[in-house]
Amino acid sequence: MASAIPGVVPDTEKEVTVMTVWPSIAATAYGRWWGRRFANRLGITLFGLPITVGRLLALVSIPFILPLYFHMLLPRIPFVVFGFSNPGCRRYRLTNRRVVVEQAFGGGEQQSVSLDRFDSIEIEVVPGQEWYPAGDMVFRNGQVETFRLSGVPHPEAFSQTCLKAHFGFAGVQRAREIGAAV
Repeated sequence: MASAIPGVVPDTEKEVTVMTVWPSIAATAYGRWWGRRFANRLGITLFGLPITVGRLLALVSIPFILPLYFHMLLPRIPFVVFGFSNPGCRRYRLTNRRVVVEQAFGGGEQQSVSLDRFDSIEIEVVPGQEWYPAGDMVFRNGQVETFRLSGVPHPEAFSQTCLKAHFGFAGVQRAREIGAAV
């Protein structure tokens, strides 16, 4: 065991993943377009089961949505192992130092924000995302937007984890500045 508490490593030692989230289909314009259609609640209730236009469209659209879903999972196109890097295949990773948008399966970092570069997180649910339960996470430093994650599934849980990591990181940084922590 390398640390006193398994999985807990000081940020000065190495960067460790705290949580990983894969964006939902609601991160794409095509997915949000379908989400707006699925949210249609016009319909009837038959034997206690609501049969709505949106639910029927969701059932009928499966052949159109599956290619987008699998496109977001393939790290390389046209083949999984060989081919060009797929920019649609990405994940959001929270570490003990930063929040990272990266290509999945070792494809490299696209964007990142340090945990000390924001002090609050807002969740924006744009039209079409409410059906998926997803939203955009907007990282702010005061009133300035410093970073945005699009189409995060269940963004409340991920934002709470990001804020907890931020408060821990910022507290340790302040303690180092005054000389309390080594």
